[in-house]
Parts: sequence; C-alpha cells; structure tokens
Amino acid sequence: MKRISGAGLAAASAVAALSLVFATGCTTKNYVRSQTEPVIQKTNELDDATAANNRAIHDVDTRAQQGIQQAQNSANQAQQNAQNATQAANTAQQSAQDAVNRADSLAGVIANLDNYKQIGDVNVTFGFNKSVLTRSDKEQLDQFGGQLAGTKDYILEVTGGTDSVGSKEYNYALSDRRAMSVVQYLASKYNIPAHKFYLIGLGKDVEVDSNTTAAGRAKNRHVEVQLLSNNGQPQPAQTGMATPPSTGGGPSEQ
Repeated sequence: MKRISGAGLAAASAVAALSLVFATGCTTKNYVRSQTEPVIQKTNELDDATAANNRAIHDVDTRAQQGIQQAQNSANQAQQNAQNATQAANTAQQSAQDAVNRADSLAGVIANLDNYKQIGDVNVTFGFNKSVLTRSDKEQLDQFGGQLAGTKDYILEVTGGTDSVGSKEYNYALSDRRAMSVVQYLASKYNIPAHKFYLIGLGKDVEVDSNTTAAGRAKNRHVEVQLLSNNGQPQPAQTGMATPPSTGGGPSEQ
C-alpha cells in the first residue's frame, strides 16, 4: 500500500477546502439571486405602476383644468349675455319713457280725435301706494295685447289714477308711475312703438268709485288702457310732449 506523505495530505486537504469554499460561494450567490430577483422585479413593477399613475393623474388634472376653464368661459359668456340683455331692456324702457306722449288729455294733442273710436280696453288695479304690475295684471294686459297685432291706425290712451289718500302732487306722480309701468310692459312684450302711447296721469282728480269706502278706493288705484282706431283716417298730429298738471284741480285741455 502506497503511503501518502504529509505534504500530499496537506495539499489534498487544501484542494478539498477550496472546492468546498467554491461550492459554498456558488450556492450563496444562487440563493441571493433567487431571493433578490423577485424583489427587484416587484420593485420594477411598482415603479412602472407609479409612473402610470403619475401619467394618469397628470392627464386627469389636465382635463380637469380644461373643463374648469371651459366652464368659466361659459359662465363669463352667460354673464355677458345677461348683462347685454339687461342693458338692452333698460335702454328699451328708457326709450319708451322718453318718447311716450304725456298729456293732460287727448283733445289738445290729437287733431282729429273725433275720428277715433274705442275698439278695446283693459283696466288693472294696484295695491296701496304701489306701481308694480302683479301676475294678474300682466295676464289681463296679455289678453288685451293679443289683439294689437291685427289692428292698424291705432293709438293707446293710458290713464292712471289714485285714491284720495295723500297730496295732489304726490298722487299725480304716483298715477304717472302706474301708467308708465303699463306702457313699458306692453311696449317691450308686444313691440309697440312709443309714439302710439298717450299717457295721462290723473292722480286723484277723477274717481272711478267713491273714495269713502275701501272698495271704492281700491277701484280708483287703477290704470285704464283704451285702444282707439281712426279707421284709416290720417294719423294724429304730433304737437310735442305735454306734461301732467302739478297743482290742484283736474287735468285741463291744452
């Protein structure tokens, strides 16, 4: 039997140790790789998901900002349209107020008044010290206004009145405001030219009913609109604007 020397034995032991270290090293690397690769893969997936979420959030934010801007633009446009409509309505009302004929009576401003015949009328009443049309008033005026489209060569006599409470001067102004509210409503809704109206503010000078009762005073707080047609006769002579009386007594002819 061949004997192995001490040096050979040491060399063999060293080789075996190196082989064991090498094998152990490979096993450790493989183990580490097997443990870390899923973590790395999961981390990469999370990074991709985060990036996708960030892109989605950015897209949503962009669309939201665009939507907000579009809504703001629409709101601004709607506000501008409303302002334009309000301005147009105010201009129309002011034009009607400026152009309407104001008179004490028709006799002084209509040269051929006898040729005019009444073909329709409407009467609306107001609350105490009020000059604003109610829904019921507007419904009555709408029934009256419906016949104007088919009528030619006409004028509208709009007469305002009050009850006996208060001074003559105050009631002249109040009856004028009541008549003007009717004029503005009819002019704006039925496109009636201002020169067709003849506004007469009688104040408390002319009673529809007795002012000694509440029912009578309620009837005197009124505006009457008479539709007058001259049946094809020449149009009324325009003699300028007349103003309502400012002192006591009934309206006088001009």
